[in-house]
Amino acid sequence: MKQDAVRFYDYHLWANERVFQRLREVPQELCEQEIPSVFPTITKTLQHMLRTDHVWLLAMKGESYENVGKIVGALSQQLEGKGPEELREGFMEIGEKFKDFFAQTDLDAKAPYTHPAMGTIHVPYSEIVQHVVNHGTYHRGNISAMLRQLGHAGASHDYIYFLFEQNL
Repeated sequence: MKQDAVRFYDYHLWANERVFQRLREVPQELCEQEIPSVFPTITKTLQHMLRTDHVWLLAMKGESYENVGKIVGALSQQLEGKGPEELREGFMEIGEKFKDFFAQTDLDAKAPYTHPAMGTIHVPYSEIVQHVVNHGTYHRGNISAMLRQLGHAGASHDYIYFLFEQNL
């Protein structure tokens, strides 16, 4: 499973990069234009995605729910006003941290995750990695839909394209 989890995470990074490539091709003001969607702007969606990647890396590293909240709260303040290129840098940085974690961790091992209202579960790291990837896929889809609402094509980031590109 470790190999699968790492490959899926590589896909996550690849797909995020495809979105950032697409965002470079559209007028930058579109990233701040408010539209009815899951988040009000493309930038806010990217900020949410980046914060969530941080949440799950911290959780996998064993940080308590309370500490994760404090750390990510501070990160939220740092991300305010950041545009797509600055957020891209943040994704690259957290990507390196994930890869360092993967290199030092048995991703098939289970770890506890405690939530104050839902209790504690014990889940393999590989399943949390899959959750991170699924979460990113959902919001990359939101961004593609937002771009279409604004009159522009979204980024092509289906997993199958990643597989074909990796095999070329």
